[in-house]
Amino acid sequence: MGIDYHVSKNGSDLSKGTKQDPFLTINKAASVAIAGDSVVVHEGVYREWVKPKFPGLSNRRRITYSAAEGEKVVIKGSEEVKDWEKVDGSVWKTVIPNAFFGDYNPFKEELYGDWIVENPGRHLGEVYLNGKSFYEAETKDEVTNPVTVTEVVDGWTRKTVAAHDPEQTKYVWFAEVDEDNTTVFANFHKYDPNQELIEVNARRSVFYPEKTGIDYITVKGFEMAQSATPWTPPTADQPGLLGPNWAKGWIIEDNIVHDSKCSGISIGKEVGTGDNYYSKRQDKPGYHYQIETVFAAEKAGWSKEKVGSHIIRNNKIYDCGQNGIVGHLGCIFSEIYNNHIFNIAIKRQFYGHEIAGIKLHAAIDTQIHDNRIHDCTLGIWLDWQLQGTRVSRNIFYRNNRDLFVEVSSGPFLVDHNIFTADYALDNHAQGGAYVNNLVRGKMEHRKMLDRSTPYHEAHSTDIKGFSPVYGGDDRWYNNIIVGDEGIEDAGTAHYNGYTTSLEEYIYDVHHQPGSDHEAFNVVEQPVYINQNAYLNGALPFDREEENIVSDFNPELKISEEGNDVYLEITLPDEFETIKGGVHSTQTLERVRLTDVEFENPDGSEVVINKDLLGQVKEGKSVLGPLSNLKSGKNKIKVWG
Repeated sequence: MGIDYHVSKNGSDLSKGTKQDPFLTINKAASVAIAGDSVVVHEGVYREWVKPKFPGLSNRRRITYSAAEGEKVVIKGSEEVKDWEKVDGSVWKTVIPNAFFGDYNPFKEELYGDWIVENPGRHLGEVYLNGKSFYEAETKDEVTNPVTVTEVVDGWTRKTVAAHDPEQTKYVWFAEVDEDNTTVFANFHKYDPNQELIEVNARRSVFYPEKTGIDYITVKGFEMAQSATPWTPPTADQPGLLGPNWAKGWIIEDNIVHDSKCSGISIGKEVGTGDNYYSKRQDKPGYHYQIETVFAAEKAGWSKEKVGSHIIRNNKIYDCGQNGIVGHLGCIFSEIYNNHIFNIAIKRQFYGHEIAGIKLHAAIDTQIHDNRIHDCTLGIWLDWQLQGTRVSRNIFYRNNRDLFVEVSSGPFLVDHNIFTADYALDNHAQGGAYVNNLVRGKMEHRKMLDRSTPYHEAHSTDIKGFSPVYGGDDRWYNNIIVGDEGIEDAGTAHYNGYTTSLEEYIYDVHHQPGSDHEAFNVVEQPVYINQNAYLNGALPFDREEENIVSDFNPELKISEEGNDVYLEITLPDEFETIKGGVHSTQTLERVRLTDVEFENPDGSEVVINKDLLGQVKEGKSVLGPLSNLKSGKNKIKVWG
């Protein structure tokens, strides 16, 4: 039996840490808790960066950090700031000694790193009024005269002070940092900051070990907020507000995580395998440095035995500037489910190629299921080395884009999801299986012949080879695909001209003139497409044998009633004329390039027989993610 340590706002770090004589800080408990121990934190606001010192030793001998049952515990990376002086009108200033921040001053630290595209002088600092974050102004003059939206470029809004909330127009800040002090100017509109709760970012993280290898930690039941996390590309350190820092076996559950400057929860890489070398050296593409990162990680012991196998479940994650959940390499063999993720990267103060509700690289055998993801710049972005990855039974709505799969060779499985963004799917990968989804919106399909990325032995980090994305080798079964006015490329017609079997593909390759590799570049890979419904302008693959094609408008709608989410959809009379079978390892063709089957992470046969609500299908059922869909009007609760 381990020891239960207690932490209370009425405690002392000179105490024994018992329930009757508790510690004052969580870090004090974290400095003594060892495998098998628990840390119980009692109600209150704790302003500290919790840095677990010792690892658990196994799933049965882990260290558990939890909020006391029925008590609200908030851990913040911010500090209160008082003594504001009025400058002019609704503009105030405060002067903070740099010693207040120690060796990490978020108002001096610039947002920096690989794949940042637009970053007009942003810093990692933030100002909060009664918990609401401000916008950083580009100049001090803009604090007095806040700007509004002026233009949208490539999906990124410059001058975004009023992008989502007209009342937010005047809530801006600007900081000047000299050798001794940080002066923060802020426009508080109608509020007197000396009468309100004003906080500023003061720490990089909230719960994150300084050392790697702190395994088997459980973090449960906290609210964590307001940290100055840096930009987290796959070629750099990836610290989050909360995360394991390159370790194994964490369980992160039942938490509320919000207001991270960049990333909320990180299960990603660490600095030893690369540190923004493209931005620092500028001598070769970031793509090459990312390849080097993968090999550096292998040398450092990247394997199932050392990292990954995390569980992230039942969390609410919102108001983060870059990602809700991020990870490269360290996210292998993990499970992410039943999380509510929203308002990610919607302030658009900076823009880059590493932004999403969930952004993972090399998510080998990672299972992402039963999540609610909405109001994000991008819902899920899965990049490089998707192998054994499964995206199942998730609900996406009001995102700019829903799902992006990139430069991977599979096998990966996307099943029983609801996608509703005008831009629903970016498919820059190959070797995927899309089964029983509802997809409304644009479906982009691209080859990536200029970048080869690794693929692996089945259920392993061992590299088997490299390949560009030739396009195809995809499977589309039992989906409902919906077009709409003004939406192009809904459907599977972008596969027209592709072969439909491995035998046909091989025959065509070997009847092409030219060398071996040239022939493989010009013959389209096989695709396996059947028994889908195409509605309201969605167009089918021209060699699909059995389908439903109708101009019928299903008037698809996602509605919220309190915490409940409903799908409303009207389906045509002929909808129930096609029933799709249950697909499995036995029915899904192996992936050509990786030469790997669709399987569960443990190597057992995968059977895709559970619908979005968890109902198990015994045999053939209607198309789409819900077994109880029917012709005519449907209104079905899909979350809550």
